[in-house]
Order: sequence, then C-alpha cells, then structure tokens
Amino acid sequence: MFVFRLNRVPRALLVAVLLAGTYATAATQSKKGSNSSATAAADVSRNLRAITAAGQLSDLRWPNFPDYKPHLVEFYTAAGYAPAWLRDGQPTPQALQMIEIFKQAHLEGLNDEDYDADRWAARLATLNSKPTTADQARFDAAMTVCAMRYVSDTRIGRINPQKLKFGFDVDEKKLELAVFLKDKLVSAPDVKPALEAILPTAAGYARLKTQLARYEELAKQDDGEKLPPPPGLLFPGGPYAGVPRLVKLLTLVGDMPASAPPPSDPTIYDGAVVEGVKKFQMRHGIEPDGALDAETIDAMNVPLSVRVEQIKLSMERFRWFLNKYPQPPVVVNLPEFRLRALNDQMRPALFMLVDVGDQYDHQTPIFEDSITYIVFRPYWDVPSDIIKNEIVPSMEDDPSYLSEFNFEVVTPTGELVSSPPPNATLMAELKAGRLRVRQKPGPNNALGLVKIIFPNSFNVYMHDTPVDEARFSKSRRDQSHGCIHLKRPAEMAAFLLRDKPEWTLQKVQEAMKSGPDNQTVTLTNPVPILLVYGTAVVREDNNIYFFKDIYGHDATLEAALAKGYPYPW
Repeated sequence: MFVFRLNRVPRALLVAVLLAGTYATAATQSKKGSNSSATAAADVSRNLRAITAAGQLSDLRWPNFPDYKPHLVEFYTAAGYAPAWLRDGQPTPQALQMIEIFKQAHLEGLNDEDYDADRWAARLATLNSKPTTADQARFDAAMTVCAMRYVSDTRIGRINPQKLKFGFDVDEKKLELAVFLKDKLVSAPDVKPALEAILPTAAGYARLKTQLARYEELAKQDDGEKLPPPPGLLFPGGPYAGVPRLVKLLTLVGDMPASAPPPSDPTIYDGAVVEGVKKFQMRHGIEPDGALDAETIDAMNVPLSVRVEQIKLSMERFRWFLNKYPQPPVVVNLPEFRLRALNDQMRPALFMLVDVGDQYDHQTPIFEDSITYIVFRPYWDVPSDIIKNEIVPSMEDDPSYLSEFNFEVVTPTGELVSSPPPNATLMAELKAGRLRVRQKPGPNNALGLVKIIFPNSFNVYMHDTPVDEARFSKSRRDQSHGCIHLKRPAEMAAFLLRDKPEWTLQKVQEAMKSGPDNQTVTLTNPVPILLVYGTAVVREDNNIYFFKDIYGHDATLEAALAKGYPYPW
C-alpha cells in the first residue's frame, strides 16, 4: 500500500494543495449562500403575493383590507413583490420612522391602534431574532397596509362623507397610494415632510390639533368629580355645595385664572367663580348669564375625555374639505350658528350670526357648492312640503289666509292664477303639486329683502328674514325650515359683490328697500360655500368652543368609526 509522507512533499506543493482545497470549499459555500439568499427572497415574495391576493392579514388589528387590496397589488407588482420596508431582513430607517408616526396618530385626531401601535415592538423583536421568510413578508405587508391607511386617513378621512349623507366629494383629494408610498416614503431621507404636506391646510384644523393635545392632558389631570344639581335656578350669591368642584374645573380648563382669589365662603356661589361660569357658558353655547341651571351643570359634567373625542370628530370632518378653492369660500358652521366669509389670505373678513334648520323636521343639509347670484326683493316660492303641511291647513282654517299674508297661487310655470277662491278643488290641486304658492316681494316676505343662491338639490339658500332680531340674540338658533337666515344680509350681499364697484353697501341697501322686485345680480366669479358641522371649534381668539350635537351627526360618525376597518366607502 502506498503511503503519502508529508515530510517528503515539497513545501510549495503542499501549500498549493491546501489553498486549492480552501478555495474550493469557499466557492461551494458561496454558491450555497447565494442559492439560499435567492430562495429566501423568493419565499418572501411568494408570501407577499399570497397576503396581497387574500386582502387579509391576521397579524393586523383590523385584518381585512379589501379596500386597499388593489393599491397593494399595484405597489408590490411594480417592485416584483420584493419587500419595501426591509433591507437584508431588517427594517429600513423609513419603516422605523413610520412606526413612530403610527404610535403618535392620536396627535392628528386618529387612533393609534388603527395602525397597530402596540404590535410593532413584537414584530421588531421577531426580526431581530430568527425571523422566517413568512415573518418578513408579514412585517412588510403590515407596514404597507398601515402606511396606506394612515396616508389615506389623514388626507381624506376614514369614512366617505357621502355614506353619511354629507355632500362632500373627496375624489379630487385622493392620492395614488402606491405611487405616493414609492415616491414619497419608502426611500425618503425623512418621511415627515411628505406626510405633513397632505394634512388639512385650514387654520381651524391646526388650532384644533393644538387644543387636542391640551385636552388630552387635561383629561388625565381631572378626577371626573360630578357637580351636584343646583337647587332649581341658582343665581350669584346663592348657596351651592359644588363651589369647590366649580373652582377646580374652571381653573383646570382656563375659564377661571389660577391667580383668582379663592371664595371667601366655599358654600356660596359668587365672586370670581361667577365670572368663570360665564366664560364657560359662552364657550359651550349657553346663555352667559352666570346663572347655574341644569343645562350649565350638565355641560360641566361632561367628562373631558368626551371633549377629546368631540375635538377628534371635528378634525375628521376637516379632512373632507378641499385644501384649495378657486375663490375664498364662505363657511357656515351649523352647530355654532355662525358664518365666516374668508378673504384672499383665507382669513375671516366677515363674521355673522345665523339661524339654521330646526333639529326635528327641517335640518339644514351639510354640503359644499358655489354661490352664483343674488336676488333683491325676491318672491318666495313656497316648497311643496310647506304647501301641503302648513299653507293648505291654514287656508282651511282661514279663507283669507292667502291675501292676509300676501300669497298668490301660480301654475308650475309661474303664471298667476287670478283670485282663486279657497275651495276644495283648489286645495286638492295645491296638494297634488299642479298649482304652486308664492309670496309677493316686500318687507314681510318670508325671505326678507334679499336671497343668496347656490343652486342645489336641497333647495336651500341664505336669505334675509322679517323676523324680529331677537331671534339672533339667543344662544341657540335652529328655527328655520332648512335655509340659513342671516343677521346682516346686506353686508353679506355687499361682500359677495365686492368686485363690482357699483354695488356698494349703500346701493345694496337701496336695492333691498326700494329697488325693483325680483332683481337678480350674477356674481362675476362663483364663490364656494361650505355648510359644515363642527361641534368643537377653536376661534380666532384661540379659545376652544363646544356646541351641542344638534342633528346627531357626531353620534352617527362616532358609531361608524367604532366599527373599525374597512370603513364605509
């Protein structure tokens, strides 16, 4: 048997043999490693395809995402189903940034858990141990779904406003989510600028955001003690056991300065506490008379955590508005009973108290449109439901009703029916809609002396009112049939016609008082008008005001959001 003796082999030959073996082993291992990496990458892609195709990922807080499935398909198809948020199996800096943003979604009035805020720590821990290719795919898909949800939610809101019968169309604001993530997030040095750029631009949103953070802290500080009911209607100087709680609450929310002297007698309601109550009442849509009644105590007993949610709902609705309008809009906030007409700097140039539709039968709709013309000394074409439910019954009770209130009967085309007797045939024709009723122009016309038209399917508009101005002195003003009554209609008309130099405030007032009947003036450029619904408002004085949910829209939106994804769209 031949024995190979190492001590007889030349040293150079021995080294060459050993090196050759080493290189061969390394090459084999490199080839195996390359094959292994390729196999792992293929497995991740395969898992991503399966998750995307299913439109479901059990790891998520809200696992079903059928509404985002097409966007995920587009996003991953463009990248060959390679992971977007992982490099060498580890999260990218952009992924880590997004996770921190998910954890702070509440700062934008959203819910952190909608974006899996408390689940990312475990996912990151898995990636740092021995993750499988399925783990990597699930992480990447979860990142993409949560990122798309967050981007869409901050941009256009979580629920389609039209599903709640609000007339706002967010289609113009929608982003191409796959493109946005690819171009603005996954490779960005810093993802924050891109996300901030899609937030609502209205100053009111930014002010609400500041107050949201403040009220979240106040809610943590308050112990939630309830005030006892007052003994009937309590006026300043009367005895009240709840004074210590009043002082604590009013000081906490800023209606009573911390430097105010404490009550000399903690059982008597007077002094600085009364002034604090007046400010609280003013901020909550209550007559600021300082009297403690059930309405005031009920408002004070609303937990601050509920006020936090109220702020969030108002922020949610801001996402439905366009970030830019062709002209500065007129904005009417229904629960606030207030109008703001904005100037070219998008700041309020005109404030006005308004009266809106009553909460039971004639709620003013919420929508956006454009004001196109103004009518001075208008006819009032009575809506069919008012004819059936109010005019005809009044005619039955009083045959002189039409002439007494300056009404006349016309055909559907506007032709006058001469002196019709109030008989059964006429009333039947009116009920059937074959004849109409209109009120002649004049100071007693239900529309007053001017109406401002933004053509819409709801047949609502803004107008003057012959009703005594005492209507506008009340803190709650929802008494109309759905239209918007203006306290200072002449100023509103002059503001809208400000690009027509001849239409001064004086000329507008003359047209209302003594101009021709039914005179129409068309605006040079249509002015957007937004009829909105916000029960939490931070006014220009930076104080936050809360208003009653007069139409129940807050309750409806809150219930819809509580159901979670996929939201109605």
